[in-house]
Amino acid sequence: MAICIALIAVGGIISYTQNADHYRNPISKYYSTHQPVLLTLQEPLIAKEKTYKALASVEAVLINSQWQPVTGDVLVYFKKEEEPLVGYGSQIITRTALQPISNSGNPGAFDYRQYCALQGIQYQLLLSSRDYLLLPGTHTSFFNRWLIGARNATLSILRKYIHGNNELSIAEALLIGYRDDLDKGLVQAYSNTGVVHIIAISGLHLAMIYGLLIALFSPFKTSRWLLILKPVVIITVLWGFTCIAGAAPSILRSAVMFTFIVLGESIGKRTNIYHSLAASAFVILLFNPFSLWDVGFQLSYAAVLSIVVFSKSIRNWFYFENKLLNGLWQLNAVTLSAQVFTLPILLYYFHQLPVLFITTNLVVVPLSGFILYGELLLLVTGFIPYIGVWTGKATTGLLWLMNDFIQRVNYLPFAVWGSIQVTILQTIVLYAAVIALSVWLLFEKKKGFLAGLFFIVLFLGIRCYDFIQHTRQQQLIVYNIAQHTSIDLLDGRSCQFIGDSLVKKEGFLYNFHIKPARTLYRVSKTDSLVHIHYRGNLITSFHKNILIIDKSVRIRRNTEKIKVDAIIITGNPVLYLTALAQVFDCKQYVVDGSNPLWKINKWKKEADSLHLQLHSTPGQGAFIMKL
Repeated sequence: MAICIALIAVGGIISYTQNADHYRNPISKYYSTHQPVLLTLQEPLIAKEKTYKALASVEAVLINSQWQPVTGDVLVYFKKEEEPLVGYGSQIITRTALQPISNSGNPGAFDYRQYCALQGIQYQLLLSSRDYLLLPGTHTSFFNRWLIGARNATLSILRKYIHGNNELSIAEALLIGYRDDLDKGLVQAYSNTGVVHIIAISGLHLAMIYGLLIALFSPFKTSRWLLILKPVVIITVLWGFTCIAGAAPSILRSAVMFTFIVLGESIGKRTNIYHSLAASAFVILLFNPFSLWDVGFQLSYAAVLSIVVFSKSIRNWFYFENKLLNGLWQLNAVTLSAQVFTLPILLYYFHQLPVLFITTNLVVVPLSGFILYGELLLLVTGFIPYIGVWTGKATTGLLWLMNDFIQRVNYLPFAVWGSIQVTILQTIVLYAAVIALSVWLLFEKKKGFLAGLFFIVLFLGIRCYDFIQHTRQQQLIVYNIAQHTSIDLLDGRSCQFIGDSLVKKEGFLYNFHIKPARTLYRVSKTDSLVHIHYRGNLITSFHKNILIIDKSVRIRRNTEKIKVDAIIITGNPVLYLTALAQVFDCKQYVVDGSNPLWKINKWKKEADSLHLQLHSTPGQGAFIMKL
């Protein structure tokens, strides 16, 4: 009991101190708008579509002509006017206001603010070349310089010998987890086919390297020097690869676990895999307790635990005398076993189920192993002209083959079952059903079967109730999308879209803003609705009348005010709220992201003076109204 209390106390203290609001001299305590701040860039610049991005730490804030040391991280974006003369370790001073990180506010959208907060990042900053002063010298550490140098050297070798943009980007992601060059469409294809773990650097890659190292040492006879050299070399290589790959929680967990296994074998003891798994999680959470909320961390541990529990039983389903077929089945069994505990997490976070994941993993996992070994060989032989060139060509061919296979499978209409909405309560009940049925199958406990059956019925009952509730919904959603008009009318399980054709197409804007909301509300697109009608900029239902005002609408004064429940201003029209208030009897106004911010701010002042409610989607997120 004393040990448990001590562990709980340590966990509470670490969680408290790792919270950005509880840092020593947190920036939120001392900073106010337009105060000069001293920043140190913590990584090299990353090229984005319109900017360069880097993580920076805030060193100090100028208060009353004195620098007050503070602690906190910010995301700095440099405009692409010209190549910034900054890099890792550069120190700059700027007066540009730090902006709190915000979400789009659209229903079901990714919570980017919480994601950054869990990493201790609360602010962001956009700078041009005139907005900051670059100080002489740099502020770096030897270890980080070595990591960045090793990563840049690896990237330069890959870029020299691997040809083709898609092939190169996958090679960079597969080997060291460098994802900045990845094409969004290609990443979506890997996700839809259930093999995104190939390019999300994980324990699979470390396991391949561990297996290669064991194979390299196997021809040597056992001797005293080998007993010392073997674990030192294996642990050094594994941790070196882990550091270069960015020490993501998934690969960090594997590095810790393999370290325990190697040390145990070196002293003649085989460790219990459950103990190794728990110990690695404990060590990671000691350094950063908020890793527990990281999706990659959750999936990683769920997959390994699932493999440990179920792989042996699934392997025993079939046996093939042919070694090749038996090896393929064992690989397939591992893939199947990994899905048991990861399925509820995948449904909850990603709202889709790759139907053909067995087929794709059967092909891609072995292929990615050959590619990884080819890349490692390329790093070793890159300085030898002919060997490096031919190794690069062979690896490029394998990468092209893997990408082509994934894209062909992704084109199949039944490759993915999408738009699955599972609540947190349903996820918990689903896990309870999986655990109960696992107890029944593994230990032949009848009570496990009955409990599993109960939880399955409960899961289906909750989902049926949820579906019934959504068949009764009637809502209006005005999305927050910069420079675009986007409105959804929800009537039961159907929705009608009003807005720009660019958002309507299935691309980045649709997938990031519209699709999550439609998945959340369980609706599908239609051209017309039964109970809600849209004609001539007017939306009508049994209870509400809503007017959309854009550049096409002409306002004329009448003898009597026209009553509407809400007015949506979109498309940057030229108007004054004072004039609208003289024509319409309306208390609720909505302005979306297709209007410029300066005009929205002007309308806000008008609304305040007229005692009108004005909802700004750029500042307040999506506007939702029941119809």
